[in-house]
Amino acid sequence: MDTLVQYDLATTPLREVNAALHKTGITGEYAIDHPDGAHNVAVGVNAPVRVTVNGHVGYYAAGMNQHAEIVINGNAGTGVAENMMSGTVRVNGNASQSAGATAHGGLLVIQGDAAARCGISMKGIDIVVGGDIGHMSAFMAQAGRLVVRGNAGEALGDSIYEARIYVRGAVSSLGADCVKKDMRPEHHAELAELLTAAGYSDDTTEYTRYGSARNLYHFHVDNASAY
Repeated sequence: MDTLVQYDLATTPLREVNAALHKTGITGEYAIDHPDGAHNVAVGVNAPVRVTVNGHVGYYAAGMNQHAEIVINGNAGTGVAENMMSGTVRVNGNASQSAGATAHGGLLVIQGDAAARCGISMKGIDIVVGGDIGHMSAFMAQAGRLVVRGNAGEALGDSIYEARIYVRGAVSSLGADCVKKDMRPEHHAELAELLTAAGYSDDTTEYTRYGSARNLYHFHVDNASAY
């Protein structure tokens, strides 16, 4: 059984902790205590390890994650899991803006609310938010799935490409080229799988699916006002 390796950011520099997590061939479990809002905690991890961060983190926590399972027992600042490629990141609190921005893969779970621009330019990541999301979420979302168990702010899915959005609550407004879509059996199955992976068991019939109307893929003068 792998031994738990513990770090305390009150006494150990973050650079040293991240360097240890970047070593080739690492395995096992790691814990990081007293992050106290530090930025760039557990960024660039590229190994199948479990990292538990006990406390609130600042900007870009778990950014560029690959393979690792990272759990943040607190709130996260701007850009949590930004550009994540694979693995899982779970925030057992709220997240600030741009959660999961530009991420290509993996699963991001936010237990609480996510602020503006959640999933902006997402490129294949799956994001499940337990609460509400802010305005301009999934802006230019290219691929992946965004599940919102609460409400969504204004301009949801503005200029969306082929990402799929599922919202259980109310949507303040839809962005350019984002429309309500039918929930077919395959979408109920997909949503149920995502919810289960995130630890939820909601009735999928309570959700509405949103996606691209595909009117902005190519410029057309009749649509100029939407750009």
